[in-house]
Amino acid sequence: MTVTRTTTARAATAGAVMITWVTLLWVLEGIDTLVDHRLDSYGISPREPAELLDVVPSAFLHAGWQHVASNSVPLLVLGFIAALAGIRRFAGVVLTVIVTAGLGVWFTAPSGTVTLGASGVVFGLFGYLLVRGFVDRRPLDIVVGVVVAAVYGSILWGVLPTDSGISWQGHLFGLLGGVLAAFLFRRPRRPVTGSSVTV
Repeated sequence: MTVTRTTTARAATAGAVMITWVTLLWVLEGIDTLVDHRLDSYGISPREPAELLDVVPSAFLHAGWQHVASNSVPLLVLGFIAALAGIRRFAGVVLTVIVTAGLGVWFTAPSGTVTLGASGVVFGLFGYLLVRGFVDRRPLDIVVGVVVAAVYGSILWGVLPTDSGISWQGHLFGLLGGVLAAFLFRRPRRPVTGSSVTV
């Protein structure tokens, strides 16, 4: 009964966090529309030192309603699954992804461009869920990773430079940030009881 209650509570918390997050993205896009898209200036312009301050806010802003709509469902689904493991760990994973993706864009995006959007986080959560089970050596999480790969694996095409209007840099470095987060926030291994070490 305790396990069931804990699982239910975690699911409720994860759902609330992700619904709030996605709602915030839509609210910010609404505000951006009302102010004639002036919030887009908080996107990342590469290799300008002052733009490093925009690494975090850029992940919460979008270039239009279609942009935020395309990120909302995968962010909601992947974020919910990742957040089930605990909100503190999830926050660390997301921050790692945002910073890695943002710095990758800052270093490698073409000059004269502005990059913003939550797609780097989407790719990061995808990468995180893909490898988390192998890093933690947890069979259930490996199964989750396989299912995530089957459902969302086609997004990997987004790391290729096939469309000049899409930041493949944000996608690629977001993905790498998710893999990095899986190692940074791996679960400590429990010692096997009843075993002894001989030398």
